[in-house]
Amino acid sequence: MSGDVVIEPTKEEEEAVSVQLQGKKLSWQKLGRNDSLDMESRTVSGHYGRDSKAVKWSVILQLAFQSIGVVYGDIGTSPLYVYASTFTNGINHIDDILGVLSLIFYTLTLIPLVKYVLIVLRANDNGDGGTFALYSLICRYAKVGLIPSEQAEDCDVSNFQLELPSKRLKRASRLKYKLENSQFAKYFLLVATMLGTSMVIGDGVLTPCISVLSAVGGIKEASAGMTQDKVVWVSVAIIVLLFMVQRFGTDKVGYSFAPIICVWFSLIGGIGIYNFIKYDPSVIKAINPKYIVDYFTRNKKDAWISLGGVVLAITALILAYMGQASFLRKHSELVSETFYKSIPHSLYWPMFIVAVMAAIIASQAMISGTFSIVQQSISLGCFPRVKVVHTSAKYEGQVYIPEINYLLMIACVCVTVGFRTTEKIGNAYGIAVVFVMTLTSTLLVLIMIMIWKSNIFLVIAYVLVIMSVELGYLSSVLYKFDQGGYLPLAFAAVLMTIMYIWNNVYRRKYYFELEHKISPERVKEIAAETKFCRIPGLAMFYSELVQGIPPIFKHYVENVPALHSVLVFVSIKSLPIGKVPAEERFLFRRVEPRELNVFRCVARYGYTDARNEEEPFERMLIEKLEEFIKEDLWLCQTTISNMEIAEGDQVDELVDGETDQLDENSKLAQQENQKKAELEKQIETLDRAWRAGVVHLIGESEVVAGKGANIGKRILIDYGYNFLKRNLTQSGKVFDIPHKRMLKVGMTYEL
Repeated sequence: MSGDVVIEPTKEEEEAVSVQLQGKKLSWQKLGRNDSLDMESRTVSGHYGRDSKAVKWSVILQLAFQSIGVVYGDIGTSPLYVYASTFTNGINHIDDILGVLSLIFYTLTLIPLVKYVLIVLRANDNGDGGTFALYSLICRYAKVGLIPSEQAEDCDVSNFQLELPSKRLKRASRLKYKLENSQFAKYFLLVATMLGTSMVIGDGVLTPCISVLSAVGGIKEASAGMTQDKVVWVSVAIIVLLFMVQRFGTDKVGYSFAPIICVWFSLIGGIGIYNFIKYDPSVIKAINPKYIVDYFTRNKKDAWISLGGVVLAITALILAYMGQASFLRKHSELVSETFYKSIPHSLYWPMFIVAVMAAIIASQAMISGTFSIVQQSISLGCFPRVKVVHTSAKYEGQVYIPEINYLLMIACVCVTVGFRTTEKIGNAYGIAVVFVMTLTSTLLVLIMIMIWKSNIFLVIAYVLVIMSVELGYLSSVLYKFDQGGYLPLAFAAVLMTIMYIWNNVYRRKYYFELEHKISPERVKEIAAETKFCRIPGLAMFYSELVQGIPPIFKHYVENVPALHSVLVFVSIKSLPIGKVPAEERFLFRRVEPRELNVFRCVARYGYTDARNEEEPFERMLIEKLEEFIKEDLWLCQTTISNMEIAEGDQVDELVDGETDQLDENSKLAQQENQKKAELEKQIETLDRAWRAGVVHLIGESEVVAGKGANIGKRILIDYGYNFLKRNLTQSGKVFDIPHKRMLKVGMTYEL
């Protein structure tokens, strides 16, 4: 157990106690003891804040080096297939190469540089990015969540507050009001976030397929006997091996891949410069956007269709494209094999080996991203609770999800064997990429108006320039729907169905528990009944209900006529932020009267926080509970001490007519002494209960459609949700609770 907690009183606290001694009510507001939601939660004692330790440069450099292997691997592999995907029917005019190169140059400038580097990176959630980070920012500023679990104390978390401009605009207030009062807007934001998540997961399937197939296909340049069938099966073997090593974690994989990517960037950049000088340095004139206009004038509809190939260049290097464009100016007939044909003969084999390894690393980047985004979906109740393994004790946020890993592997193998070439996979890949970009822009516009309160002309400029370009690309890739473009949409449809089923029933369960929650008064009545005996030990009842005690407790006591000496109702709550500092994790409230030894606890997590480290969680919760009780004890001791001083002063100055006031103060002092004795006994009881053992009670609620439910609701709940629940990891395994100390309590919810 933790040692004694010494909390020094502040000046404000001493003044508050003095006011109480003058016969006035103690000001709990000054002591930071505000409750919310019908007094259902309480802040943790003490003054907690963010760890202000400066991040060491050595750590930053290590993470930067690692990110080269995990993140930037996906940036550098598109030169393998961009020109081949753009000119699917060959090059009709030599200047078309300049038009496409100019498109690539300005697309790279507008999307990765202007949009992402200069704008989107500002919309990070304490360092976390992506669709869920943008959605979380909106949820923190406006009450657009579909589950009523907000608490006033959430704003006290150090990561929760947004740094907002001081100038308030009516436009931002109007938008916030409309979002908060529109059920359609709330559903739209959630569905858009789910769609973006689904597309990123689909990208995690397509990236290994297109990258590995493109790289391995180069072997046909060196061996005439290497058929496309052999290329496909070699690619499948590499993909399977890639997914097999995921269990070792991003940390180890990232360090092993980073040097390879550095070599890859050096080679494609160097070869690009070599080709640029050797073949046609005049391609530099593609900087002139006139060539884009000429390209569309000559090719019209075909130019618009080719945007689906150009958009793949968003993740790559301009030097490589300039070199390939120079090569194609002299060898336009080799456009389908541009990458390997443009490599100097003496560098073919080294480049082939590095290309295959770079393709593997590009796949790794998207696989890691898929794991992270699934973890975020779980936290917000949008995905079934699969087991999340945190693979690095050194760096946070690095996760591995076994079930998702094997499903991705099976999907990648099926796509590779089914599509066989990169052309159709490229069409599918383009749709996944552009959909995510467009959804990101949509959420970003809301953030610019409502949170950043940007000038309206800047917002309009963003929509007209950036979003119009993205919508142009989106229309192009959707045109290729029947040429492989349907694949990411099919993935998204399956994932969206899973997410919708799970989230819909998840919300129904929450509202059911909210409607049938047990009041603290009822808990008092249950504990006071003579048929119940109190046994040694501490029991933790888990639920996700924040506003009260879940109905499953009533079901438990109706069947088990015994209660542990200390009861803690633990509500697991997800906040719309990436991380909640450990010292700000818990909110406590006592269920009166004190002698019951019953407490409410809200355990708050961000969407990247680890939840499966049971022993540290258990120890920290009990230590913080003890601090919570000791804070009350300290306040009581301070009150008694000041009362004794005040009483002594009053006796010295006693005059006729003041004996009643002295008697009243004596009664107050007696009550405080009694309270002190109860608190000391409570701390002793908590210590004994912990030593006697902790039991974790998990609610295993069976969910069925209520009587009279329509066929759609029955399919949703009885078949869809229960199928997912039966085939996924159960809650006990998710929290890594030892089976010897876990008790499951079953109950049927009719929704």
